[in-house]
Amino acid sequence: MFLGYYKEPQATAETLIDGWLHSGDLGRFDDDGFLQITGRKKEIIITAGGKNIAPKNIEASLKNHPLVNEAVVIGDRRKYLTALVTLDPEAVAAFCKDRGLDATRAHELAEIRAEVQRAVDAANEELARVEQIKKFAILARNFGVDTGELTPTLKVKRKKVNEIWGAEIEAMYPEGEG
Repeated sequence: MFLGYYKEPQATAETLIDGWLHSGDLGRFDDDGFLQITGRKKEIIITAGGKNIAPKNIEASLKNHPLVNEAVVIGDRRKYLTALVTLDPEAVAAFCKDRGLDATRAHELAEIRAEVQRAVDAANEELARVEQIKKFAILARNFGVDTGELTPTLKVKRKKVNEIWGAEIEAMYPEGEG
C-alpha cells in the first residue's frame, strides 16, 4: 500500500511504525465490523481535567440544525467545552421572514439564539457530561477561505479560528472558569 515517502526517510519513519501506517485518524469499529473514522488525532481536545475529546462528532451534531452553518468546539486546557457557531444565511433569511424579524443582525436575535440553544441541548443529550457544550457564541459572519478560517476544500482551520475569534472565545470563559 505504501512503502514510504520518496527521498524522505524522516517522514517515512514518522508515518510507518512497526509496519503500520499511522495516518493520524481516530476510529472505532461499529456493530457490523466496519471502521468508522471519528476524528483526527491532532484535533483532540484535552480538557483541564485531562479528558480527551474528539470534537468532530459534537460539531456534526450541532450542524444538523438547519440554522447552523459551521460549529467549532473549543476547550483545550479549559474546564469545559464551548462552541463557536456560524449561521446559514438562507435558513436564517427564511426563519426571519416567517417570523417577521429583521435578518440584518440575525446573530444577535433572541429567537435565533433560542434555536441554536435547542441544537446545543439536542447534541448534549447524546454526550457524556464532560463532552457537553456549556456555552456558545453565534458569530456575526461565516468562516471564509479569504479570511483564513477555511482551507480551499472548506475544512476549518482551528488554529486560525482561535486566533481570529479569540475575544469571543475568552468571553465564554470568565476569569477563573477557563
